[in-house]
Amino acid sequence: MPPASPSRALVLGSTSVYRRELLSRLHLPFSVEPPHVDETPRAGETPAELARRLAAAKAAAVAAKHPDAVVIGSDQVADLEGEPLGKPGNHANAVAQLRRMSGKTVVFQTALTVMCQATGFTQHDLAPVRVRFRELADHEIEAYLRAEQPYDCAGSAKSEGLGIALLEAIDSDDPTALVGLPLIRTCRMLRAAGLQVF
Repeated sequence: MPPASPSRALVLGSTSVYRRELLSRLHLPFSVEPPHVDETPRAGETPAELARRLAAAKAAAVAAKHPDAVVIGSDQVADLEGEPLGKPGNHANAVAQLRRMSGKTVVFQTALTVMCQATGFTQHDLAPVRVRFRELADHEIEAYLRAEQPYDCAGSAKSEGLGIALLEAIDSDDPTALVGLPLIRTCRMLRAAGLQVF
């Protein structure tokens, strides 16, 4: 394990307001740097593989600019029966996603990479979250989307908000993974990288 370095900077490689809010819960000073990574899936790539590759690519892109910092990269891909579902981007796509997920279990593959170029530290992990959706009527889908407009969320629902009413069950060993950053794993990996969480 690298020696503890309280002065080493922490950088979140992300444009997600959700990840920024989650990381701020740890009361650690950090900055945010957009990673500028192409998120196009590769042919034959599973949702878990895609999430892992993008988390690592985001961390590496930001670490190249901040070699002395500890960098966090994360990505989430909704996995519906092996098919990756991205962010809907608009109302029509969100309606289509929620109709497809109605009554089904979706695995939200949330990948995490923490690295520091200066120390050679790199760790990767995956926090899958199994989410079972209720059978959703069209009027419920429409009312939910009009209320919360989750068009920037993989899977078209915010479990931390009204979207919880669309669900029957959530199965996870790292609850914040569903929102976008698995904080239990993040704390473990930051400690391994030499940062003091407390």
